Amino acid sequence: MALSRARLSWPRGAAGGGESTRLLPQESRLVELPYPSSDDDDDDGSLAADMDLPMAEQDPGAQRSVPRKPGTFSQCVRYLAFLWNLLFLLLGLLALAVGVWGMLAKGLLRGERLAPLGSDPMLLFVLVGLGASAVSLAGCLGALRASPCLLRFFVGGVLTFGGLEVLGGLLLLAAQHRLRDALRDALLLCLLRYQEEPDLRFLVDEVQRSLRCCGLGSYRDWETNPYFNCSAPGAQACSVPASCCLDPWQNGTVANAQCAVGVLRLGEVAAGAVVHLGGCVAQLSAWLRGQAGGVAAAAAVLVLVEAAGVVMALKMLRDIAPVGARG
Repeated sequence: MALSRARLSWPRGAAGGGESTRLLPQESRLVELPYPSSDDDDDDGSLAADMDLPMAEQDPGAQRSVPRKPGTFSQCVRYLAFLWNLLFLLLGLLALAVGVWGMLAKGLLRGERLAPLGSDPMLLFVLVGLGASAVSLAGCLGALRASPCLLRFFVGGVLTFGGLEVLGGLLLLAAQHRLRDALRDALLLCLLRYQEEPDLRFLVDEVQRSLRCCGLGSYRDWETNPYFNCSAPGAQACSVPASCCLDPWQNGTVANAQCAVGVLRLGEVAAGAVVHLGGCVAQLSAWLRGQAGGVAAAAAVLVLVEAAGVVMALKMLRDIAPVGARG
C-alpha cells in the first residue's frame, strides 16, 4: 500500500503544481534546441572578422593599385605645370596665327598663287606654332586630368624641341666660318623676290633702314632684280627701294617712295647723296657677331625653361604612379 501511495502521490504532487506540469514539455523543447558548437563559433567569428577587414587587407594586390594622395608640394607643382603650359600654348597660338595670317595676306595682296611652300618664311611660324601648341595643350590637359599618356607625350615633345635646338646651335658653331656666305645667299634670295613676297620685302626694308645699307655688297646689286634692272619696262627701272635712301621721309612725316627713282643711272658720287652705298652683308655679319652673346644666353634660358617643364611633368608622373609600382 505504501508503494502504491508513493506512486500515486508523485503524479498528484506534480498535478497539484499545474504550472510545473505545463513547463515540462517547454523544458524538453528548450533542451532539444540545437546549440552551435565551438567549431561553428570559431567559423562564424572568423567570417565576421573577415567581413570587418578592409578590402586592402583581404586582397594584398589591391593595395598596390591605390595611388598616393598628393601633398601640398605636389599640388603646387601641378598648378605651376599648368600655368607653364598655358603660357607656351598662348605663344604657340600667336605664332601660328601670325604664320597663317602672313600666308593668307600674301595670297590676298598678290591676287595670284602663293610662292612654293618650301621657300615661304611664314611656313616656319606655322610649323613652330603648330608644334608648340600641340605639345603645350597636351601638357595642360595632362596636368589637369593627371593623365600619364598626355604627360608622356608632353615630355617627348619638349625633349624633341630641345634636341632640335641643341642640334641647330651645334650646326651654327660648326659652320660659323660660312655664316657670311649663308647670309649672302639668303639676302640674294630676298633681293630677287623683293616684289613677289611681302614678308621678304618687309624684312629687307627693315634691315636696310636699320643698318643704313643697300643691297648685298653695294647699292648696284639691285640691278639683278628684274623690276629694278635698267632694262625693265616698268617705272621702277634703274631704281632701288626707298629703304636705301638717306632720308626716306618727305617733310619728316610721310614716307617718300620715289626718293630712289633713277639712282642706278647716276654716278657713285651723285648716288651717294641720295642713298646708302654700302652693302648689308658685312654690316649684318658684324651685328650678328655682336649679338652672339645675347643669342646664346636666350637659347640657354629657353633650354632651362624647357628642362623645368620636363622636371615638373616627371614629378607628376611619379605622383600618379601606383604606390606598389614604385618598389
